[in-house]
Amino acid sequence: MTIPNLISIMRLLLVPGVVLAMLQARWEWAFAGFVVAGISDGVDGFIARQFNQHSRLGAYLDPIADKLLLVSVFIVLGISGELPLWLVVAMVSRDGLIICAVVLSSVMGHPVEVKPLLVSKANTAVQIILAAEVLAELTFAMHLDPLRTILIMLSGLLTVASAAAYLVAWLRHMSSNGEGSTS
Repeated sequence: MTIPNLISIMRLLLVPGVVLAMLQARWEWAFAGFVVAGISDGVDGFIARQFNQHSRLGAYLDPIADKLLLVSVFIVLGISGELPLWLVVAMVSRDGLIICAVVLSSVMGHPVEVKPLLVSKANTAVQIILAAEVLAELTFAMHLDPLRTILIMLSGLLTVASAAAYLVAWLRHMSSNGEGSTS
């Protein structure tokens, strides 16, 4: 077991604590947990690169830990009325569609390797900034309404653009297996 894998597991275990803190309106704890998770994500990546501690398990654990935290935080912020439900539904639907596409491709014997697209990386970055901004507002009792509104709109736009980009890539991948041919 590599150190980066242990850090990713710690991030996975941090998710219930962050969610519980949010549900109990203990925003300072939720914000702290979110920040710790973000820092630990950078640390595990640094260690993996610098000390050649890459592993196949880590290739799965790291993005799962990141996505589980971000989706959980968005869902709770949506339920609590801090984020619009349309944005939460768009985010969760996009991630669900990507998972379904990967599973369907594998079941059909034409597995697809999901590589993060530039638009997807931008989308994730904006979602992280938005979640941190909302948690910071709630923690420090401040209001950054214009910034939040801009981040919400940008996140929505990038979520749709990312979903469309993955759909196009997946359709091309599936077509390359003769799905559209008549022979």
